[in-house]
Parts: sequence; structure tokens; C-alpha cells
Amino acid sequence: MNEQYPKHIAIILDGNRRFAKARNLPSFKGHEAGADTVEKLLDWAKELNVKELTLYTLSTENLKRTKEEVDYLFKLMKKWFDKLKNDKRVHENKVKVRFVGELSLLPKDLRDLCLEIENKTSSYNNYIINFCIAYGGRLELLEAIKKLKGKKEITEEDVSKALWLSSEPDMIIRTGGVKRLSNFLPWQSVYSEFIFLEKMWPEFTKHDLIACIDEFKSRKRNFGK
Repeated sequence: MNEQYPKHIAIILDGNRRFAKARNLPSFKGHEAGADTVEKLLDWAKELNVKELTLYTLSTENLKRTKEEVDYLFKLMKKWFDKLKNDKRVHENKVKVRFVGELSLLPKDLRDLCLEIENKTSSYNNYIINFCIAYGGRLELLEAIKKLKGKKEITEEDVSKALWLSSEPDMIIRTGGVKRLSNFLPWQSVYSEFIFLEKMWPEFTKHDLIACIDEFKSRKRNFGK
């Protein structure tokens, strides 16, 4: 049995559109419901002493959806992050907020807001939240390779430091019933424990998070040894 507690949990927030479709609602209602669950997740993670969260918020592949949907997602994110910027939970609990991805692919107003929040919370270190936006694992690796080009000897540590996100999740949760990573953290996830849930992301609850943590603790982790 694994007695350790997961300090870093990553979540693939899948199922917003299917949640809406099952209820005969437009897809944007699913995204709104998913954002509400993220809002609650911030409290749950603090209550359960999860030190670092990484949330797969928007992939590079998601950017290929219809312009109408992508524009709506950008608008929703700007509204949500604008609220997060002054969220007392962030500042009272000293939560460092980071945005992981190719931010140049975002509209300037959203990109500027992300950078403002990063700067505003850069000195905090009690908790960390990483929002993966315009993120693709292969793109991250390509960018890391470019940084290391010309270096004679390259170690695993060098690669990790060159990535957008150097920390490695203890556990990765994916909602929505799909059992794949979908270009999420290919380097960082090599020894992560995976948990796949049938529930759509807007249906995810604090009880589900507790159950995932209990499942993590029940597993034996030997890291290939």
C-alpha cells in the first residue's frame, strides 16, 4: 500500500460538451458548468491539502474547434481569470498561479491577464495551480528541444528544466469516460498514477476527489524498481 499522499494532482477536465448535450443544452452551458466545478475545486484542494494542481484547461487541438466555440471559451476564461485575479482565497492562502502553454496563441487581452496574474502571485508558494492553456505535450517537447539545441550532453534534468512545467504529478485524473492522455504531460506523467472516471467534469464532486486520493493511497508505487 502507498502511504504517501498525492502532493501534485493533475486533472483532464473532459466532458463539458457531452454534459450539456445530454441535457439538451447548448455546449456553452456545459463549459459554464465546468468552470463552476473548477471554482469549487479550489476549495476542495485546499481542504484536502493538495499542494499543487495542474488543470488541462484548453489544448492546442481545442483551438481547432469552430471559431464561435473558441471565441466563447476565450471570453469565459477572461471572465473567470479576471475574477481569480482578486480572489481572496488566492492571496490569503498564498497560491501561486501559473499558465502553462503557448500563450502567444491566445488573444492579447487574455494573454496579458494571464501574465498579470502570474506576476501578482509569483512570490506565493504555499500552493500552486497550473492552468494548461493552448497546451500540447508534443509542442512543449519541441520547444524544449529548441532550447537545448547545441548542447553536447543532455540529461533528463536538462529536459525537465526546459519544459514549460517541470513538476511531475503524482496522480492524473481524467473525467468523461475516455482513457487516454490526449497530448497531456507526456514527459511529466511517466510515473503518475492514472484514474479514469465515467462522470463528466461538471458532475465531479469533492467526494470523487476524496475517492481518487484514497485509490492513489491504496496503490503500490515502485517507480520501476
